[in-house]
Amino acid sequence: MKLKLCSFFSLLFISMVWLRAQDYQISFAGSGAATTVATVKVENLTQGTEITMNGSDVLHLKATITGIETVNSDVTSNIVFYPNPMNDFTKMKFVLPVSGETVISLYDISGREIVRKQDLLTIGQHIYEIHGIGEGIYFARIVSGRYSFNGRLISDGSHSNNTKIEYAGSGETKNPTVLKARESDSKGPNAEVFMQYNTGDRLKYTAISENYRSVFTDIPAANSNTIVFNFTACSDGNSFNYPTVQIGTQTWMAENLKTTKYNDGTDIPNVTVGTVWESLTTPAYCWFNNDAANKDIYGALYNWHTVATGKLCPAGWHVPMDNEWATLAYFLYTNGYKCDGTYGGTYAIAKSLAATTNWKASNVTGTVGNTDFPDKRNATGFTALPGSNRYSDPGGEFGGVDGTIGDYANWWSATEVTNTIKAKGRWMHYEDRVILH
Repeated sequence: MKLKLCSFFSLLFISMVWLRAQDYQISFAGSGAATTVATVKVENLTQGTEITMNGSDVLHLKATITGIETVNSDVTSNIVFYPNPMNDFTKMKFVLPVSGETVISLYDISGREIVRKQDLLTIGQHIYEIHGIGEGIYFARIVSGRYSFNGRLISDGSHSNNTKIEYAGSGETKNPTVLKARESDSKGPNAEVFMQYNTGDRLKYTAISENYRSVFTDIPAANSNTIVFNFTACSDGNSFNYPTVQIGTQTWMAENLKTTKYNDGTDIPNVTVGTVWESLTTPAYCWFNNDAANKDIYGALYNWHTVATGKLCPAGWHVPMDNEWATLAYFLYTNGYKCDGTYGGTYAIAKSLAATTNWKASNVTGTVGNTDFPDKRNATGFTALPGSNRYSDPGGEFGGVDGTIGDYANWWSATEVTNTIKAKGRWMHYEDRVILH
């Protein structure tokens, strides 16, 4: 009997530790070209979910998200909304069991705090008006001292996008019980943004500060962690700003190049006719299938003559040499990013480089397959996309199965071969775990 009790308490302790291990708080800072963070897009690559938050907010990862965290379960008070569902506005009524500083927050269904008001209130009933929230389900949380209670609000959508919370009195007079206004109808600094998280999930963070974007990935394993983004200038001839990611000692662009100008501002010729592309001895670019709709996702396709100008990449950047591609592959292989212990050797690292979207579904658990090595999906933040290619022959045809996009990606290196007519490069296929050359 004693052994069973000990086992029970051991399991209880382990369960409590496991649950607490999934409750992390993460803040953000910047370095390099910018020291502040404006916004952060957080993607759970394991679950396929995402949120966007202010860079000054704190990301709160929890195993269970309801939009509300109860501080004291002994409180029986609740929040009443009328009308509910609402259109342009609703009234929110609640009763405080104590006097004191009170924080009223409204969260959307993802757990993001969209508005906050902070007042010093007396004991008793209070009424607030909520205005200007979009269509959806929302959760209100009211915290005063050690007491907390919550309610759910449904909105059919407002004609105004000016989200605010206003005090409307105690039900008898307009403002008798507000002792001191501490904060107006805006979210305070360091607000918490909640996101559902399971232990072992890999997150990708994309931070924006002015014209800079920086990518970072990790599997959170510590509370009160601060992620510092290294912002690096990466602006092409069209003044488009690209995200960057540091992998080992190297810094890479985390998006395919899509410029139509060299870094000195001069135009790159756009060649659409296949037979012309085939015989070119001068620089040119095109969109896959000559469809500009492919630009924003997959970027542009460039011939070798464009690469050889040395002016294609953003200022301060260069097309990688073959040995720089090899350095990347070796770093990933030796630092836990490989996806197969035997097949492919050093280059079995494609899955850790590939984006989790826009690839064709794989039947062979390959580059973007979900069932094999799920923890390796875009583990680097490189976010490789299958931009395909255009052949120099025959006839300047586009690659891909049946002329469609999504099955493989190709990248140039700046290492020439065959009397400077061609160059080495790297490519990956949606059914392979290997980056090939």
